[in-house]
Amino acid sequence: MIQAMNFNTLKSIDSAVTPKSPVSPTPAESIKEFSSFLTDAINGVAAQEKNVGTMNEKFLLGEVSADQVMIASEQAMLSLQLTTQVRNKVIEAYQEIMRTQI
Repeated sequence: MIQAMNFNTLKSIDSAVTPKSPVSPTPAESIKEFSSFLTDAINGVAAQEKNVGTMNEKFLLGEVSADQVMIASEQAMLSLQLTTQVRNKVIEAYQEIMRTQI
């Protein structure tokens, strides 16, 4: 299973690295791509937090071990911290652009 995941990861990285077209996207397309990336990332964090809630309930019922619950909660916490840091950097970049004098 781990080997299959690594192969899929390498395959997706390879497709991301290979240029798809020599034409650069327009600013509107770039904004749309960035917003969809952020939406997907936030939805992923929300899904991880729902998974932690499910794991907690299963732990109370004795269906999963404490290790599994801790791993799921740490993953959700790290994802939330990463999302917060990305948000902070975006706000910082916006504020820097607003301070730029023309």
